[in-house]
Amino acid sequence: MLTPYIEAALRHAQYEQLPDDGTYYGSIPEIQGPWANADSLEACQTELRSALEDWILFSVEHGAA
Repeated sequence: MLTPYIEAALRHAQYEQLPDDGTYYGSIPEIQGPWANADSLEACQTELRSALEDWILFSVEHGAA
């Protein structure tokens, strides 16, 4: 049940390479909270997925979802 939600949310993810250090920043504009920063785009995507999963679990645990 959560996998389709996560996949749909990640389709809205936006990534940019930061000019200061060349790392990648990723976020999901419709969801305030989860974001990621990593040395490569692939690592940033992985980190954002993990951040989103953690955000969902936190929200459910604290009654915010």
